[in-house]
Amino acid sequence: MKPIITKIHEALNWASSFLKNQGREVFAAELLLRHHLKMSRTELYASLQDEWKNEAEKVEYIDSVFAFGNGIPVQYLIGSEQFYGRTFAVNQEVLIPRPETEELIEGVLQRIKQHFKEENKLSVIDVGTGSGIIAITLALEDPSLAVTATDIAKESLEVAEKNASELRAENVRFVQADLLSPFIENGEKFDVIVSNPPYIPESDIQGLADTVKDHEPLRALVGGADGLDYYRRFMEQLPFVVKIHALIAFEVGAGQGQDVAALLKETFDKQGINVEVVNDINGKDRMVYGTF
Repeated sequence: MKPIITKIHEALNWASSFLKNQGREVFAAELLLRHHLKMSRTELYASLQDEWKNEAEKVEYIDSVFAFGNGIPVQYLIGSEQFYGRTFAVNQEVLIPRPETEELIEGVLQRIKQHFKEENKLSVIDVGTGSGIIAITLALEDPSLAVTATDIAKESLEVAEKNASELRAENVRFVQADLLSPFIENGEKFDVIVSNPPYIPESDIQGLADTVKDHEPLRALVGGADGLDYYRRFMEQLPFVVKIHALIAFEVGAGQGQDVAALLKETFDKQGINVEVVNDINGKDRMVYGTF
């Protein structure tokens, strides 16, 4: 049954109560309300006693609250998520950006400065770019980088290209590709290879929140029986696309750090690779970096 709402505070109170009863994040009530009213938080709270006269807006808000109550992520309902201080468009063709990936980017930027002291105009590739958060953020944080972003899904690339255009990341090119195959074929090599590939084991999918397993694209989540399938595929392809002096950076699932590190060491043993497993802010192994 849809509520009768005359004032803005009534909408917020109803939505908060409804979401609490549904066991959902109550703060989404405010996020959705600000989205539909096109207001900042300050503007919203200054307007709580105002009448809400636009009936179409009210209906859209109520429908979005019901949708969130049914498990659709608030980011998909709003159409965006904040990442590294910027607003990225998202839809159900791409993963919702996670804060752990901000830590991966920070680690990449630090190691670029440390590892490449002489080289100019480094070439970077982000494999499995999704919404483009890694490639675009790296390109904007360091405009000297020549960044390539790939994804196997055309629909994901469309989102990434939109984000690059909106955020004016002009030093990014987009290529539809299954991992690194086309670059092996044309002999192209990179200084920096970074990826946040699918790494959730198949058996763990049913244990995920319904907002994730039922709405985010499974192709970007599932990494085979043990979650390591894509890392193994990378090890077959990476030797053909890395330059002599290179940085490889992976985001991994908690508990996978040592396994991925071992794969890198085995693959690049002759190059004398230095491998680091780095924990995230929550103390979980989340990033693996390799340099040689």
